[in-house]
Amino acid sequence: MREEVSWDLEVDVVVLGSGGAGLTAAVAAHDFGVKDVVILEKSGMVGGTTAMSGGMLWIPNNQYQIEAGIEESDEDVVAYLDSLAPGALDPETLWAFMQSGPEMIRYFSDKTEVRFHAYADFPDYQPYMPGAKVNGGRSLDNEAFSFEKLGKWATRVNPTKMAYPVRGSLKEAVDGALDEATLAEREKHDYRGLGQALIGSLLKAVLDRGIPIEFEKRARRLVKKGDRVIGVVSEDADGRDFHVRARRGVVIATGGFEWNEKLVKAFLRGPLTGPVSVPENEGDGLLMAIDAGAQLGNMQNAFWQQSVLELKPQHRNAKPNYLLGSDERARPGAILVNRAGKRFVNEAANYNAMGKTVLAFDAGTHSYANLPYWLIIDQRYKDKYPTFTSMPGSPVPPYMMRAETLQELAEKAGIDAQGLKATVARFNDMVRKGHDDDFNRGDNTYDNFYMWGDPAFDPPHRTLGVIDQAPYYAVKMESGALGTCGGPKTNGDAQVLDWDGKPIPGLYAAGNAMAAALGEVYGGAGGTLGPGMTFGYIAGRHLGTHVPND
Repeated sequence: MREEVSWDLEVDVVVLGSGGAGLTAAVAAHDFGVKDVVILEKSGMVGGTTAMSGGMLWIPNNQYQIEAGIEESDEDVVAYLDSLAPGALDPETLWAFMQSGPEMIRYFSDKTEVRFHAYADFPDYQPYMPGAKVNGGRSLDNEAFSFEKLGKWATRVNPTKMAYPVRGSLKEAVDGALDEATLAEREKHDYRGLGQALIGSLLKAVLDRGIPIEFEKRARRLVKKGDRVIGVVSEDADGRDFHVRARRGVVIATGGFEWNEKLVKAFLRGPLTGPVSVPENEGDGLLMAIDAGAQLGNMQNAFWQQSVLELKPQHRNAKPNYLLGSDERARPGAILVNRAGKRFVNEAANYNAMGKTVLAFDAGTHSYANLPYWLIIDQRYKDKYPTFTSMPGSPVPPYMMRAETLQELAEKAGIDAQGLKATVARFNDMVRKGHDDDFNRGDNTYDNFYMWGDPAFDPPHRTLGVIDQAPYYAVKMESGALGTCGGPKTNGDAQVLDWDGKPIPGLYAAGNAMAAALGEVYGGAGGTLGPGMTFGYIAGRHLGTHVPND
């Protein structure tokens, strides 16, 4: 957009979005010398998808990993990532992530109330690949954070996607490490863990620095003077334009485009039917970058995640609500089947890799062979484990089908009955023999990580269990995503590039709004937030140290 504008606000840097990447960019810009920073947030809440997430960060060679005695080498990191996306990674952005990720962690640990610790036994998501950390170390967990410190701002943070509040870190919650007295004290002072802790502590850093957040300001257009981006036009809740001058630059951190049906159909490699991110992720940043002449990258990929439709929209403008589907499929006594009633994947595999198998195309039928697909469990499973929002002993939720026999269940769900019965019989036989001959489920450290399966059992039965106790249950699953990972391509300084490979002056991108630095790779727990916050930090640092006021 090139036009004469009457500015409603003039600052040095404008950050679009208040998720992990956006808040990090704002703090870094301020601390590296930018006088005036403002955050424009589309919704009325802070945190984006980060606040709803597990909040972990995948950062190789981080200080906590080193302190825990877990050795690292650049060669191993490159070997691991390259094995997951051979020849597809950009050396400049990869190196920027590897160098600046640990620096970002040190900086926020020293200068803010953001606190991490190594989840030392959380394995990389593909532990069988070259350079992987088979027993963990690269993933960081958040220390719990007291929302009392936020005062009235505590109500401005997006709620978690978890079924219940987590008052400790993820490791504390999984290990059951908090006694009743400690939990009561944590609850009294509104301690929160996971993505809540991450966003809460980042928000505290923003507030401590006096960085303003303008709510309900949906960024619509970038303003350019010549080739340089000098500001942004946003739209308030009443549809009025709000013009913000950016003397140094604009950081796009608006998330992906997974809630924009047109963009999903135009770019993604296959159907995305159940996003689990905030519904504000409609590709606003992508559209602005395209209009500004940005080069695009990685557009066909998403960070895939299995999900379940919980609630349909109740009115025209509402969005459906999808539940995360990570743990249920990996516990003993659960399988996934397609409409032929056949298993098609190792159910304990990581969600991003599994999402690609869901999109397998069958040329013979000219359809997606594994869409739709279902989670199959029995009464033993339902009595023992939480199943999405359904606790053991609770009534059957609307999204779950129940039947006394596998034949009846298949007929209700629209699954081939003979195929389902044969699959369950074969699976049970393999479980009793102690090995999944079809998909090798339970053969590696990730499959048997106690967070996914049942730690009461030894591998492989931590994830393998028979399905033989009626009644039986089926849950229709969606091709979901944590977010898309394509967008404007950047260099190692987070500057958005044009189609000639030159930086567009004044324009930066970070998080899921940029072409992911690691492409379609999801290295381990925190595979989106680690690179996202790193490039937010890089953008803010570069704006503070290399860009003069326009």
